[in-house]
Amino acid sequence: MHVASTLAVAGALGLCLLAFTGYAKTGPAVEGESIRPFNIKVPESALVDLRRRIAATRWPERETVTDASQGVQLATAQKLARYWQTDYDWRKVEARLNALPQFMTNIDGVDIHFIHVRSKHPNALPIIITHGWPGSIIEQLKIIGPLTDPTAYGGKAEDAFDVVIPSLPGYGFSGKPTTTGWDPIRIARAWIVLMKRLGYTRFVAQGGDWGNAVTEQMALLAPPELIGIHTNMPATVPPDIDKAAFAGAPAPSGLSADEKHAYDQLAFFYKHGLGYAGEMSHRPQSIYGIGDSPVGMAAWMIDHDADSYALIARVFDGQPEGLTRDDILDNVTLYWLTNTTISSARLYWESKLAFFAPKHIAIPVAVTAFPNELYQAPRSWTERAYPKLVYYNKVDKGGHFAAWEQPEILVTELRAAFKSLR
Repeated sequence: MHVASTLAVAGALGLCLLAFTGYAKTGPAVEGESIRPFNIKVPESALVDLRRRIAATRWPERETVTDASQGVQLATAQKLARYWQTDYDWRKVEARLNALPQFMTNIDGVDIHFIHVRSKHPNALPIIITHGWPGSIIEQLKIIGPLTDPTAYGGKAEDAFDVVIPSLPGYGFSGKPTTTGWDPIRIARAWIVLMKRLGYTRFVAQGGDWGNAVTEQMALLAPPELIGIHTNMPATVPPDIDKAAFAGAPAPSGLSADEKHAYDQLAFFYKHGLGYAGEMSHRPQSIYGIGDSPVGMAAWMIDHDADSYALIARVFDGQPEGLTRDDILDNVTLYWLTNTTISSARLYWESKLAFFAPKHIAIPVAVTAFPNELYQAPRSWTERAYPKLVYYNKVDKGGHFAAWEQPEILVTELRAAFKSLR
């Protein structure tokens, strides 16, 4: 592509973000804390350029094994690319997003994009839900309706939530930090500011992946307004267990069946699933090629963990799953159009937190343990990690992207998890 046409596309992409003023807050207005309605309109030239780049992919030869042990298989990548280039329609998810109340506000020098849907039911419990990598606000779209309008989805009015779903800094339509320091602790502080700015004096928080890290840090900051949290990727692993799993050592003696299963899952992830995290935590700026190739970026993202990749591969083989081809490409395309491959990766470089180590949270915590998460947290570890555990449930289906894969299960879990805190 010539430099002039590259600059033209880059300029057009800047027009994707259309913001207007005039949002009415629930609390008193404070100078410098404006909240602006937000709308998405991706220029057609950006979508044409995306399809051109997919078509121009330089493919490698097929892997030399019959399984996924070398990474994303050529057949899966080519099926994804073929559908993405010829049949996928970004405008459908763009319309879904624009049908929701979306806003932008500046916190600590960075523009934060968020969805905010208020329930029609009185006394709805406000909840802030945080996505992770390689996820986005796309992950949570399926749970917004059931949470905010429970009577339309088999629930009761007293199950209602007001839902706030922000895009992490450097992700999606949020601004990209231009200085260092935006780790989960700083993001947690920003989320507390956001909820207060929206006028909420009492709320709960939820997350998995980076969303769990941010949510737990909110709990550790312990603002009086935050009355409890829920996580679908809890940090519960005892230090000696984590050390042994990371080293690939045999499972320690004396583990229960659930603990042994969790240990095996954790050891497998440490051995086979840390490649992307290692590169992004050490050299995020080096992944230019992934940010420049749509197919390269997609392969990097769908190889997050073995179970998620296997599910996605089945989807592109035509099998019905919790996700569809459009679900997967909605999320991938959002990363492409916002050029956030590298800016999102920097969160791994910024964070110095241990993902799975207990953080000694003192407020009420609810946990749902999904079987195909990186590890399914046993009740025993969970009770030790969270002294104020108010809810624990081990469900039979679902993995790392719980809201996306199994929205009905997660909605049921959130209703039950926070019942005692309403």
